[in-house]
Amino acid sequence: MLAFARDRRRFLLFGRPRRVDPETHRRRAELLLESLLTLGPTFIKLGQLLSTRPDVLPPAYIEVLSSLQDDVPPAAWPGAKAVLEEELGPVEERFAEFDTEPISGASLGQVYRARVDAETEATRADTGRAGGHDVAVKIRRPGIEDLVRADLRVIKWSLPILLYFVDEARSFSLENLADEFSKTIREEMDYEREAAMLTEIKSNFADDDRFRIPTVIESHSGPRVLTMEYIEGTKINDVEELERKGIDRTEIAENLERSYLQMIIEDGVFHADPHPGNLAVTDDGKIVFYDFGMSGRVDSFVQDKIVDFYIAVANQDIDGILDALVEIGTLSPDADRGVMAEVMEIAIQDARGEDIEQYRVNQIVGQIEDSIYEFPLRLPKNLALVLRVATVVEGVCVTLDEDFDFISTATGFLTERGYREETVRQYVDETGKQLRRTGESLTRIAPKAERALDRLDRDDLYVRIGLEDEENVFDKLAKRLVYGMLLTMSLFSTGVLYALEAPRGSIVAAVIAVIVLIQLYRSFRSPKSIGAKPQFTRQNLRQRRGEE
Repeated sequence: MLAFARDRRRFLLFGRPRRVDPETHRRRAELLLESLLTLGPTFIKLGQLLSTRPDVLPPAYIEVLSSLQDDVPPAAWPGAKAVLEEELGPVEERFAEFDTEPISGASLGQVYRARVDAETEATRADTGRAGGHDVAVKIRRPGIEDLVRADLRVIKWSLPILLYFVDEARSFSLENLADEFSKTIREEMDYEREAAMLTEIKSNFADDDRFRIPTVIESHSGPRVLTMEYIEGTKINDVEELERKGIDRTEIAENLERSYLQMIIEDGVFHADPHPGNLAVTDDGKIVFYDFGMSGRVDSFVQDKIVDFYIAVANQDIDGILDALVEIGTLSPDADRGVMAEVMEIAIQDARGEDIEQYRVNQIVGQIEDSIYEFPLRLPKNLALVLRVATVVEGVCVTLDEDFDFISTATGFLTERGYREETVRQYVDETGKQLRRTGESLTRIAPKAERALDRLDRDDLYVRIGLEDEENVFDKLAKRLVYGMLLTMSLFSTGVLYALEAPRGSIVAAVIAVIVLIQLYRSFRSPKSIGAKPQFTRQNLRQRRGEE
């Protein structure tokens, strides 16, 4: 926090910003990573969330924290058993078999493999099977509620200190982040919510045999325990094993990408943690999704803007990309569109492969992330999660097939579902409306122009001008003029009183002069001083490109 604050003001309370090289950022990020791992589960989750917020941290931090996984030693079985039995009753009565060695561990919970003796009607209804079968039992870590509650208090206490040293835009992002994190981590500890999200997503893919999503065993689940159907598969990034089994990796990559496009664009509810540990492939080529603790929703407005963004990228429509970013709330409407267009053009050029039609969306997003930190801009809460999902999924797809073309797959999906046709239809409709409005305006121009010329001829034409001053420029100028006059008067008074041998009066006048001088100096040194606040200049753009 101290280093971050000194980057903004060299001497904490005042001074110019420091320019920090990427190596320093990376070194600090690695130290931060070690600290988060040492501090435990809550802060590991905080680091994972920070890795999705390029509006808060520089790109080097994002890159380092993106590798942060739930690397936490599993809790001892007696503690996990106590949680399980408080929720469900004696283990021996509820499960036919139970392996006490966890098959997966995370910061908030750990997963065990067990076997359910499906003799009860309730269990048969959940699984659709008449006999016993293997299940995965996810148990919340013992004592994690108190630990998370204490850690959230620490974060809440630390935040005002950090906010004091950052600019207004980043202050907004940090407050947003703190609220989002508190909500997200509580949701992830609520296994009833996870079960509901899992069931909803499973129903959305009920008619698609390319995917497998575990069934929730409701009779063996509760707020702190979630029992699901156990589905075995090969880890999705185990390329050699997939190749040995004769599975078409390109087809898997395309199906994975299409599944997330459906979840985000059509369903509005999505699995938000698609790293390779949560994805597997069955022997018959079906994709298996695990761990729905981190999941999110997208409202219809954001869905529409994401579609607009993808279509604009596919068409290399720079203005369309900028319009989508403005409408979704990521890009300020006051931003220099010329400069941003140049950034987008460079992003698309950098993202192209040797084949001019192939480019990577994660490289485009990476350029946007850099811009977000430099401007800085704000990310809507759900959009940050969508951004993370898009980049992680694209990385998994490229691991499966290094020639995988994300944009081609996305374009095909949008075309098949009729989104591109609908966009063209909307464009034609809008163009027709504009032409109709233009015709109506032309019929009204002639009489209005004649009336205006008649008034001008009679010297009866007045022009009223309204001046918007959102930055309070005139107010600042007025203050500086007043400070200048007070300073002049104080200095003059000091000289006169000294000449008249009135030392006390001259001292008072001198003190007033010093106070006024400090206020005048602060009005020029304040970050809110008059003058455009450079967001991302062409010189900075060329300099960054040269450094890269």
